[in-house]
Amino acid sequence: MKRLLYALVLVLCFSCSNDPSVYIEHVEGYWEIEAVTTSDGLKKEYTFSNTIDFIQFTDSLNGIRRKMKPNLLGNFESSLSVESFELKIENDSLNVYYKTPYSEWKETIIGATEKNMVVVNANNVMYLYRRYEPLDLDLE
Repeated sequence: MKRLLYALVLVLCFSCSNDPSVYIEHVEGYWEIEAVTTSDGLKKEYTFSNTIDFIQFTDSLNGIRRKMKPNLLGNFESSLSVESFELKIENDSLNVYYKTPYSEWKETIIGATEKNMVVVNANNVMYLYRRYEPLDLDLE
């Protein structure tokens, strides 16, 4: 319940911004899914995920997203699939247009900070991401 309240407050804070361009500086990096809320209100929380999303800009507002698997040595194993994207500010929204050889789709970033990001897809499924932090296995 506490996480749900946190997510709702986070969404409300993000929705107060009139300038979605302020989100762009926070998008790049490693992200893991914290929770998914479906269009009918069902919510699934993820306490652990074995894959994370790596988002990198290649130039201006173009970039790639790749699925990565962290390992115990602090490195990443990368999937071979890469999704190219273009960020566009349209109608007071920050939209992400993805393109692969197999498909094209759009998602909307409704908020992004240094630690969290909220994304909604065309099916009104909302993804709450948290910035990935490696496990601290220092046993000293």
